[in-house]
Amino acid sequence: MHEQYQPREIEAAAQTHWDQQQSFVVREQAGKDTFYCLSMFPYPSGKLHMGHVRNYTIGDVIARYQRMLGKNVLQPMGWDAFGMPAENAAMKNKVAPAKWTYENIDYMKTQLKSLGLAIDWSREVTTCKPDYYRWEQWLFTKLFEKGVIYRKNGTVNWDPVDQTVLANEQVIDGRGWRSGALIEKREIPMYYFKITAYADELLSSLDDLSGWPEQVKTMQRNWIGKSRGMEISFPYDVASIGGAGQLKVFTTRPDTLMGATYVAVAAEHPLATLAAQRDPSLQAFIDECKRGGVAEADIATQEKKGVATALLVEHPLTGEKLPVWIANYVLMTYGEGAVMAVPGHDERDFEFANKYALPIVQVITQVDAANDFDAQVWNEWYGLKDASVVTVNSAPYDGLGYQAAFDAIGAALEAKGLGQARTQFRLRDWGISRQRYWGCPIPIIHCASCGDVPVPEDQLPVVLPEDVVPDGAGSPLAKMPEFYTCSCPKCGATAKRETDTMDTFVESSWYYARYASPQYTGGMVDPETANHWLPVDQYIGGIEHAILHLLYARFFHKLMRDEGLVSSDEPFKNLLTQGMVVAETYYRTLENGGKDWFNPADVEVERDAKAKVTGARLKTDGLPVEIGGTEKMSKSKNNGVDPQAMIDAYGADTCRLFMMFASPPDASLEWSDSGVEGASRFLRRVWRLAQAHVSAGLPAALNGASLSDAQKVVRRAIHAAIKQASTDVGQHHKFNTAIAQVMTLMNVLEKAPSDTAEDRALLQEGLETVTLLLAPITPHISHELWRELGHGDAVIDAAWPQVDEAALVQDSLQLVVQVNGKLRGHIEVPADAGREAVEASARANENVLRFTEGLAIRKVIVVPGKLVNIVAN
Repeated sequence: MHEQYQPREIEAAAQTHWDQQQSFVVREQAGKDTFYCLSMFPYPSGKLHMGHVRNYTIGDVIARYQRMLGKNVLQPMGWDAFGMPAENAAMKNKVAPAKWTYENIDYMKTQLKSLGLAIDWSREVTTCKPDYYRWEQWLFTKLFEKGVIYRKNGTVNWDPVDQTVLANEQVIDGRGWRSGALIEKREIPMYYFKITAYADELLSSLDDLSGWPEQVKTMQRNWIGKSRGMEISFPYDVASIGGAGQLKVFTTRPDTLMGATYVAVAAEHPLATLAAQRDPSLQAFIDECKRGGVAEADIATQEKKGVATALLVEHPLTGEKLPVWIANYVLMTYGEGAVMAVPGHDERDFEFANKYALPIVQVITQVDAANDFDAQVWNEWYGLKDASVVTVNSAPYDGLGYQAAFDAIGAALEAKGLGQARTQFRLRDWGISRQRYWGCPIPIIHCASCGDVPVPEDQLPVVLPEDVVPDGAGSPLAKMPEFYTCSCPKCGATAKRETDTMDTFVESSWYYARYASPQYTGGMVDPETANHWLPVDQYIGGIEHAILHLLYARFFHKLMRDEGLVSSDEPFKNLLTQGMVVAETYYRTLENGGKDWFNPADVEVERDAKAKVTGARLKTDGLPVEIGGTEKMSKSKNNGVDPQAMIDAYGADTCRLFMMFASPPDASLEWSDSGVEGASRFLRRVWRLAQAHVSAGLPAALNGASLSDAQKVVRRAIHAAIKQASTDVGQHHKFNTAIAQVMTLMNVLEKAPSDTAEDRALLQEGLETVTLLLAPITPHISHELWRELGHGDAVIDAAWPQVDEAALVQDSLQLVVQVNGKLRGHIEVPADAGREAVEASARANENVLRFTEGLAIRKVIVVPGKLVNIVAN
């Protein structure tokens, strides 16, 4: 055994052994307990960052621990390989996105392997490869035929220069993030998943996910947004509109109907179009609205604007004529694209009504309270739905509480055929069409005679050409007749292939299932192996994916279930959302007011005598820099640390140990160079103790029956560490406290004697325990230590250590003795000693006698098993 800890050689040897033995290649084994551990797969951006390292190390520790419990563990990895970053990089570097993507995958795979992750690489999937996306195309065609996927016009952010749809976050101050062009709201044909058909189940089955954080479930519940209300119809005023009809709105507060003073419609609403035809001056405002964003957050914060039309509708209960306004805060994609405005009790309506001098009527009041309506407006008590508020100015419905008013007004509307109770969801159907190149082609053929025809199964996959370099001006596919020209599968006539590609969330919504049978050619998944592994036992990923990715994956799982591909209802039993990796930031303010950020490695921190930070200077010029505080590692703040540099300098095990020790997995981890160095020092301590032990020769087996009292103390420390670490790792995923237990055990072992055969046998057990407890966290050094400690089998095939409860039994206890709260000595008492015996022993202690001389003992406090505090004065 080498005298010094040499991580580079040790880690290379361990990884070579695992590769040669195919240690992590997993096969289904009937009758053996399974454990599917999955970390969210990475986008191949080019290199790993510390967030990746933390995520995958957490997953690896859990997977290795479960393997040591004797389970058949699956831990796969793949690549979320489609998406806009590849197109942007391709345009910048003038290379095909495929080339950029595959080169990044090769590099990042090497980085992941250097971490020593117990991954079954034989199951690797890459979402941009046809053998993967052909199956989501297959599912698309099945769901299209069933109507679960449909095509309709949808309102999108359209960049007229780049000729593409932009996501809400790509619209900055009303302009395209890349082109700078003014964005238009445009209606274009799009494909939609009917996720709303599953809204009730997606909501209710959250209650079955006991292994998910409540925060995540709450976020999903809010996103789905189930609400009970009424659909209310406002009859057209025939004289102003020129024909019969009804304007439909949905409201959760029909009890406020008598306070409606106008209605507002979206710019794309048919009534807005009709009004503009009669009054062309309205078209300019409609065009302005269409240039705005379509995100709810943008709508909520933007200035409320509107224009009046000459159109009127009738109040469904009073017949009063209400004006129709076109307003920028109404979205066509939500509800019916129209709202009944109750400015007395709605913040948006109130702001709008005040701006345009529209009537405001109070119809809700608080019982037995002074209601200064002008001051309160859409008051805080409006949201109450209990006996403390009632209706006013709503004859004949005055004096009714929320539910009574809901029922009475609802009954009146139903009797007139102008309303009905309805449950609505905030969730909207999932539009998946993207006018981009680097994505999965939508398998539809457009025929002039037959309409939209799904590509037949025997013609799948529709392969995306990989040698294309996009120029940013719309999708290249729409300019490639060799791609889109085809024959109709039904009639044989010349037809056009769909050139839109799918939202990349589609690929990440079912990858976890494909890992069960990644080479299967008979379908999306092999149902037998899918049901063998699914649902995933432990899923690990960032909180930023709490809504969309997890919701879409849950939705897809239910789609696959309904196609007979899987038998479970949910994809992920347990969810761990790991915290961010954060680090200090440093900057100087530039003349233009901007900030020049410096990497922490280039900054020297100044401290006072108490180690408090007093300032910081740039190493290159010695001049001061500002301390910007601790923030998430990012390129924009230049506070990232290159994982590869850390691995090269300290070894993967040190990085893994620091990541797991610095904080619990669900909390933020603050990067610390001194913490990394501390982790390295600890591993060197373990190595030194093992090396000294092994060089003296391995001892015979331990004879636990003949241990001295001092040796029993050492053995008790060994099994106490096993017991606590088992709870910390297995039940709570508190890897930091488990590591602390190992550190405490090392303190005991380093001080333990090694004079006798039993001493050495006890040290052997202690070192084996340290090795096994660290094996999931620092697998490379544990691999080598296990071998040097005399074991022929690899440590990855060893079992998690078992607690010997007999070793934890204590014949006597050592208790702290305090006088007036200050430590004055220790006493040793029998483990079963009663309070009186413990107190008597403490009173007789010579230090107690010395410090209580001349004082009256007022009280004796005994904390069983820990301390005695004597209060005297």
